[in-house]
Amino acid sequence: MARKLVGRVVIATHNPGKLKEMRELLEGYGVEAVSAAELKLPEPRESGMSFAENARIKARAAAKAARLPALADDSGLAVTALSGEPGIHSARWAGKDKDFARAMRLVEEKLHRANAKTPEQRRAAFIAALCLAWPDGSDQCFEGRVEGTLVWPPRGDKGFGYDPMFLPDGFERTFGEMDAEEKHGLPPRGRGLSHRARAFLKLAEACLG
Repeated sequence: MARKLVGRVVIATHNPGKLKEMRELLEGYGVEAVSAAELKLPEPRESGMSFAENARIKARAAAKAARLPALADDSGLAVTALSGEPGIHSARWAGKDKDFARAMRLVEEKLHRANAKTPEQRRAAFIAALCLAWPDGSDQCFEGRVEGTLVWPPRGDKGFGYDPMFLPDGFERTFGEMDAEEKHGLPPRGRGLSHRARAFLKLAEACLG
């Protein structure tokens, strides 16, 4: 049986973009969110082999350190022509300075070398795993994904990460061109379009009531 989240939760991230999205998703559920950065919690080594494993590592570490329930996200871009890369290493491609313009150029260079020119050859998916952990070591994980194609040059200055080059199926604007409500707004106002929103809807149904 799913465990219900009430009161306060630690968002186990030091990424301002992810923190902003998570706080917006939690609005309306009566849950107070504080970030791992605000609590000055260390970032654990992400040694997992999947998004869910890495989300679990971060959530458990934050829950143990803060002695509060903790919610962690691990997400990334999986490009079909690149055998799923950058995948769980999506953030690492941006380097220590989090230069995602450089990371997007690297994706494009690899696609060029793979001779991936048509939309069908440039398929990709954004994948997100959310893990909710408690100080006693128990946890629950949920995954969401959204399919699309990669465009070049990148379009839009909204969102973060690889958003400006990701065009979700059925839309004419990239994630980088969408405002927050369109990208990850929840029903009834939004469509729950993003990978993180889709994972969050599963978590909300199970743990937020």
